[in-house]
Amino acid sequence: MKGRLVEILKERSVRTGTFTLASGKTSDLYVDARQTTLSPEGATVIADLIIDQLHPDVVGVGGPVTGADPITGAVITRSWQNGRPLHGFMVRKEAKGHGTGNQVEGRAGLADGAKVCMIEDTVTTGGSLLKAIKAVEAVGLEVVQIICVVDRCEGAEQIFTDAGYRLEALVTRADIT
Repeated sequence: MKGRLVEILKERSVRTGTFTLASGKTSDLYVDARQTTLSPEGATVIADLIIDQLHPDVVGVGGPVTGADPITGAVITRSWQNGRPLHGFMVRKEAKGHGTGNQVEGRAGLADGAKVCMIEDTVTTGGSLLKAIKAVEAVGLEVVQIICVVDRCEGAEQIFTDAGYRLEALVTRADIT
């Protein structure tokens, strides 16, 4: 399945040229993983790969809004179909200024101390994902695993290691270039 994911990413998501990334850095590689995560085959392949890698104690999956949303939806759907139902959640950049004021949506379906896996489409330095992890832990969940679809291999792995976590990537820059 990893080989097929690489093919789909190359077909739909990988662009070369000169690009300015969210971090402000310029790069010769741009990965618009949403083009893959929002396709039926891409979403299914990603979900199955993530489920195969999940720690047995994980009961919930989620991550930062936009990038993780389609992945979360695919994973929870496939988990139900595979007989291991997982609960999904999503993390806003900041708490809402209205309604319940939640930063972590979907939290009500997970008990205090529930073990969760953070997911993301593409990571470069990992800064935004690390902020999302802190928000998830602040509401009482335990992050026991982090999986991204693509690690651009530009520092995220070390940042997570320094923070006491381990980043797992379905594919890395070397796989798609």
